Amino acid sequence: MYRLILFVCFMMSLYAEENLFKALPDTIQTDAKKSELGRLLFHDPLLSKDSSVSCATCHPLVNYGVDGLQKSFGVNGTLGERNTPTVWNSVYNFSQFWDGRAKDLEEQALGPIVNPLEMNETLSSVLQKLKNNKEYVRRFENIYDDGITERNLANAIAEFEKTLITPDSKFDRYLNGDKTALSEEEKEGLRLFKSKGCIACHNGINIGGTLYQKIGVFEKLPSGSKDMGRYNVTKKVFDKYYFKVPSLRNVEKTAPYFHDGSATTLKEAVETMVKAQLGREIKDDEIAKIIAFLRTLTGKVYE
Repeated sequence: MYRLILFVCFMMSLYAEENLFKALPDTIQTDAKKSELGRLLFHDPLLSKDSSVSCATCHPLVNYGVDGLQKSFGVNGTLGERNTPTVWNSVYNFSQFWDGRAKDLEEQALGPIVNPLEMNETLSSVLQKLKNNKEYVRRFENIYDDGITERNLANAIAEFEKTLITPDSKFDRYLNGDKTALSEEEKEGLRLFKSKGCIACHNGINIGGTLYQKIGVFEKLPSGSKDMGRYNVTKKVFDKYYFKVPSLRNVEKTAPYFHDGSATTLKEAVETMVKAQLGREIKDDEIAKIIAFLRTLTGKVYE
């Protein structure tokens, strides 16, 4: 297996950047009325049991969609089980949540509402609260023929989340043809990113988010996490310890890292991944160059 991984990494390192990665578009097509309604819902704590927590509580947009905590707190200060992933660019993930239990943004949108560790609410109660709000009734009826429903709630939030993309990073400009966008150190970091094998999992438009991978292929994480990941969803033995590979876009802004939030710095994350996932050693100067490249993945955000 080790030789196979090395061979795959070597072959992918031979491809030009344009064949491995794709620049983000400047905008994405959405329904403006739906996304505006979704924006209001995303920021409204009304969706939680005691009106204390909104989607934006754990996913503050100006903070690149994360709260910076190892694990987030829900209603009544209940501690979550996993690190909160960013919502930015999530439209490009092939599934949602660390374990992929939601196939798309619409399916994902309602999950936190009913999760007892997050908003701890019921959908029937949320729908009733929305129906008691004249402004929400007006907005839903102006967009959807059947007004406030579970399906329409999910659709509006997902439509807003589709708009959350972060274009115009240095790497996007580089992919779009400006070869001066990256410094020599950043280009060397990209070369190492490829040659070390990081691109075997982190590729495509989101530089990740395209497959599940076992965490700890060659050695366990230093944290000793016993989270079985996707196995909790499928109950299939071969899915034990598999998680969705996260996007690396804006990664310098989204610490801590991994599903358990156990890596507090990029240096720690890179070194751990090279050892645990690729079974290789890496020098400090090589880590520094890879980090220089990773910082070029930071794009523009807005509130």
